[in-house]
Amino acid sequence: ARVAAPVLERIRVTTVSGFIEQMDYRRQGARFVMRLASADGLSPEQMPRRIRLTDRYRPQAEAGAFVKLKARLLPPARAALPGGYDFARDAYFAELGAVGNVLGKIEVATSLAPAGVGLSFYAAIDRARNALAERVYTLLGGERGAIAAAMVTGKRDYLDDATKDVIREAGIFHIITISGVQMTLVAAIFFIGLRRLLACSRKLALNYPIKKWAAAAAMLGAIFYDIATGSRVGTERALIMTCVMLSAVIFDRPSLTMRNLAMAALIVIALEPEAIVGASFQLSFAAVAALVAVYEARIASFAAERDRIYVQGITSWRQRLRDFSAGHLRHGPGALIFATFCATAATASFMAYDFHELSPYVLIGNPLTLAIIEFFAIPGALIGAMLYPLGLDAFVWQYVGLGIGFILWAARLIASAPGATVHLKTFAPYALIFLSLAVLSAVIWRTSLLRATAIPLAIIGLWGAARGPDYDIAIAATGESAAVRAADGQLAVLGARPSAFLSEQWLRADADPRAAKAAQNGTQCDAFGCAAQLPDGRIVALSRTRDALVEDCARAALIIAPFAVPSGCAATTIVDRRRLETTGAVTLKITGDQFELRAARAVGENRPWSRPPRSSGRVRSAAPEKGEGRSEEIGSAPDRLD
Repeated sequence: ARVAAPVLERIRVTTVSGFIEQMDYRRQGARFVMRLASADGLSPEQMPRRIRLTDRYRPQAEAGAFVKLKARLLPPARAALPGGYDFARDAYFAELGAVGNVLGKIEVATSLAPAGVGLSFYAAIDRARNALAERVYTLLGGERGAIAAAMVTGKRDYLDDATKDVIREAGIFHIITISGVQMTLVAAIFFIGLRRLLACSRKLALNYPIKKWAAAAAMLGAIFYDIATGSRVGTERALIMTCVMLSAVIFDRPSLTMRNLAMAALIVIALEPEAIVGASFQLSFAAVAALVAVYEARIASFAAERDRIYVQGITSWRQRLRDFSAGHLRHGPGALIFATFCATAATASFMAYDFHELSPYVLIGNPLTLAIIEFFAIPGALIGAMLYPLGLDAFVWQYVGLGIGFILWAARLIASAPGATVHLKTFAPYALIFLSLAVLSAVIWRTSLLRATAIPLAIIGLWGAARGPDYDIAIAATGESAAVRAADGQLAVLGARPSAFLSEQWLRADADPRAAKAAQNGTQCDAFGCAAQLPDGRIVALSRTRDALVEDCARAALIIAPFAVPSGCAATTIVDRRRLETTGAVTLKITGDQFELRAARAVGENRPWSRPPRSSGRVRSAAPEKGEGRSEEIGSAPDRLD
């Protein structure tokens, strides 16, 4: 209710005006978020609060400017398939009521109403971030400059797809996101640096709580870092967790405990309850929970070892050597690798569920990149940002670039290794619940018996992960594109200009590593539509115009259309606009001579980002949908929504 705002219902071409809240420049063009003041043809009750637009050319306007432009607006895209990522939901909670692209020139105008203090403040921050990101990218150039700009400012739009693929396959995609690693390092630099600086004074060190002063200053530094990097959801979670730990230092409590993590989770869920279904929340809290559990276990182990030595003593040089070697491994490389393994194991189920892939070599890539980030990136970013206003920062960015060059070299080496990326299909709906319970059981319980409950929970979750829903045909919610399994077992994408995002979602859910363009090769398309042949020889036709129905209805077993197909079509099964308005995106599984259908929208679903279609007053002859996760067999008779 707090973020409720109108959502565009259909595609519109209109003239809009408003303030630019955030501008993200790309190598070519830009993407920006705009707070609307007016939109031709839309009443105040219909006008979205915010829209996100893409421009092929670099706009002259910056964040904070009041602009007027012509745009093609679309409703936020719904899930590409049942159980898939729903951008419409995320857009609703971000108060984005429409997305689209700019048509023509952006005109800077004069606003009748002031921008407001909040918008002006964050617009100024965004302009400063863009200026710093452009300087870093210009000085370093190419991949190094794009990664450095993302690390320093959180602006990732300079990155190309090839670079993203390399670092993702190496399992180190987190280096270009402002996450817990960066936030913790920044707070640590402020905390340790200021504490040691204050300790230089004997009077301060012996008479005042300089540790608490340093913790308070580190909290302020972390808050400033969050604001300076855009204050996104992932950064805010890391900030809350960091502030909770620093508050524990101020109040003389242990700073790394599971209770502190629970407090951070409670605060985040209270402020942003929708975040719990997002990958960022799941990955960050699962990783930190595993690290805290390992830390607490190590502390307990060290205490037990200390007591043993105190009671028994050490009488043998062999015993001393074994204890020294074990301690060195626990504190050195062994500790880092073990912690990485535990964090990776805790986040693996969420990575597989949300992104349909795993990186087995993350145990190699993570320790290497973390060391480089600690030594090069974060210290260089802080020093470079301080020297930037003076124009003395060029040598600092070259220093940061050296570390990034090594990271890219290591990432390419890891990504080129055999089996660097394991692609996984869609999970069963219940799989993630049991896998999450397994992670929680492994980290929150303190006795071996209770921790052992993670084993049956993990087995059930893995069983569900291996038995996820399969499909042979996927149809977009608009009916303008589809994916059909060909005779070779791979999906072929149909459509005049199919969305690359939708194609990627279909392929990932099918554990297909091909690029979206590769899946479009070999399809038969013309001005009237597209056609594909199923392995059993039946034809699937995607009709673009009503004129194509004369031929398609006579030869096709399945008709897909972005418009309402009239009665009389001889095709066995029809999925047209009326059906898709009710079901959203659908998938079909071939079962004999019929199709088993799964719908993205549940029966009677009525959510702010997924409103039911308006009743047309006509009688619907087809059986009602059985909802997400359920299926119905169609195709035994002509099946349509009349």
